Amino acid sequence: MTDEVKETFGSPGGRTAGGSASAVRRGAGSGGTPPAPGALAAKVRTLAPSMTRSMQRVAEAVAHDPAGCAALTVTGLAELTGTSEATVVRTARLLGYPGYRDLRLALAGLAAQQQSGRAPAITTDIAVDDPIADVVAKLAYDEQQTLADTAAGLDTVQLGAAVTALAAARRTDVYGIGASGLVAQDLTQKLLRIGLMAHAPGDPHLAVTNAVQLRAGDVALAITHSGSTGDVIEPLRVAFERGATTVAITGRPDSPVTQYADHVLTTSTSRESELRPAAMSSRTSQLLVVDCLFVGVAQRTYESAAPALAASYEALAHRHGSRGRP
Repeated sequence: MTDEVKETFGSPGGRTAGGSASAVRRGAGSGGTPPAPGALAAKVRTLAPSMTRSMQRVAEAVAHDPAGCAALTVTGLAELTGTSEATVVRTARLLGYPGYRDLRLALAGLAAQQQSGRAPAITTDIAVDDPIADVVAKLAYDEQQTLADTAAGLDTVQLGAAVTALAAARRTDVYGIGASGLVAQDLTQKLLRIGLMAHAPGDPHLAVTNAVQLRAGDVALAITHSGSTGDVIEPLRVAFERGATTVAITGRPDSPVTQYADHVLTTSTSRESELRPAAMSSRTSQLLVVDCLFVGVAQRTYESAAPALAASYEALAHRHGSRGRP
């Protein structure tokens, strides 16, 4: 009997900190819907930084040679990567598959897709002496890849649950620092324009004091690529403990911020470079998730959202030198 059959996982419940409770509420682990083959590479890029080194070797192997790995048994892949069968199974489950057999099927599908497509003509490595035309092309490709990876890896069940909570919320607080703070402001401005009460406190102390006032029926949403920003985690924890519905938008689905999140929306980002830090590339994927949330909420609240949007357009029309929508 292999480790895939023997391995079991605990599932403690309850609304308590520590990560496991929120993971169970979100339906994490083998109970979720496995990602489509096209989403596998995006999952590997997103999750690899938070994996153990042995799990990274497995993830890198399946991402670099899906066809070859699809032909291997769990024992064969463990031998290829210098790991154990248990590590291979854990990696498969972390990537969203019930077991290694499901991962092999996805690898075979991904290999078929790659064989029918074309390799990208450019890379996103930007050199100091690159012509500006090359910079534009590389950044455009990078943005497209980041958006595609985020869309492919986004859990639509979690997204739908977050939309439902936001649409019904008495009040929404959004926490973000630095580049993520700009995204937090973007979301609150969108929600305000459809008549929903939303705040994005820029001061960490104010964020915590605001969170103290939240209760069941309210929503607190944290935006942090690393998932370990203390000034974002603290107010989310307070909101979580006060009974508000909590949402985390992060590039690290097993990071500290998710301990206090009822719903986790995972973003993708390109490989960080000297000329393009993670804060820049992560903002692209965060804005996509924010737009998905906003459109979903606007759909759910259309009867009130549409008149509110029309009123806001009309109120600002004279500032754009025209009447009607800018």
